[in-house]
Amino acid sequence: MRRSSILLVISATLPLSGCFGSSMDLFGSDTVDSSISTSTVVKGGNPTSRSDELTVQSAVSSADLTKTEGKPLPWANATTGSAGVVTAIQEEKGNGVICRNFSTTRHSYEGIAYFSGKTCTSGTGNWQLLSFDRQS
Repeated sequence: MRRSSILLVISATLPLSGCFGSSMDLFGSDTVDSSISTSTVVKGGNPTSRSDELTVQSAVSSADLTKTEGKPLPWANATTGSAGVVTAIQEEKGNGVICRNFSTTRHSYEGIAYFSGKTCTSGTGNWQLLSFDRQS
């Protein structure tokens, strides 16, 4: 009877040893396999914020300033649910480059925030966001 009890305990706990084999080293080995990476943590900032920045840049760069004449320019990002209003755009031209300085609000799940930024054309004519800074 005793022998069958020991066999029963061993056969019941043997499959559990696989759960502890690699992650919980009972023998004190300091070897860690650092080659494994799950890439579940986003590196380099908040992707939601970057998506909003690019949405604002698109609104500012595509605005026809002759028609807006200083009127507020609304924008919305369907991907993040954020929206806002560009309240000012000043255009500067020089050396074949067009730059637009702007001020905007962003209404998101985090609350309302104010930003200022600058976007300019590159040598290929594409717009590039140079700054997008939160104002206090």
